[in-house]
Amino acid sequence: MSDIEIKFERENLDGIVAEGTYLIDAMKRFGLWPEAPCIIPENVHFCAVLITGGADKLSKPTAGETEYFKIHGQQKNERLACQVVIEKAGEVTVMTKEKKQEEKPEEQNQSEEYRKAFEEMPLEKKIANLVRLEAIALGETVSFIANSPFLIFDKIGDVMAEFGFKLEKDAKAAARPKEHTEARKSDEEKSKHKKKEETSNGADTSEH
Repeated sequence: MSDIEIKFERENLDGIVAEGTYLIDAMKRFGLWPEAPCIIPENVHFCAVLITGGADKLSKPTAGETEYFKIHGQQKNERLACQVVIEKAGEVTVMTKEKKQEEKPEEQNQSEEYRKAFEEMPLEKKIANLVRLEAIALGETVSFIANSPFLIFDKIGDVMAEFGFKLEKDAKAAARPKEHTEARKSDEEKSKHKKKEETSNGADTSEH
């Protein structure tokens, strides 16, 4: 797996992330959080960014991105960070959207949009989204506790961390674009089939 150099122009931050990292995860590692969590099933997003360099290193636009920008309009090289995978080694430069404290009406509109989308969800989707957000928060909190130098109960911390990481991983997997999850399943099936054939061929050779 290759490394990618990623730069955030507005914040003057740069560093290295692994190939296959979602852009939203790379942003969070640098402390760059969107104003609100995206609601994937309803295609409500707050993670739009401009790719000012290395756009060819990223995954193709998903159906969710295409639909979202068709409704809301799209600037050149604008992408949704939660839908983008950094697929190729090289350098990627990102310009995040400017956040202005004085623009309270816009913030209120975004909060209202999030609240409205949440209220219109069926009950099972509301519960699923709440569980997903709680799982991510728990995973991040437990991760901090487990890595704290003041942790006394190491074994307890390890168990909690493992539990938190699993919840966070499951929550993130559930929020991934359909195109990416289907492609990953296909690759895993091919890998399993290839290993099975190699094992079978090895057994046949040993018999002779």
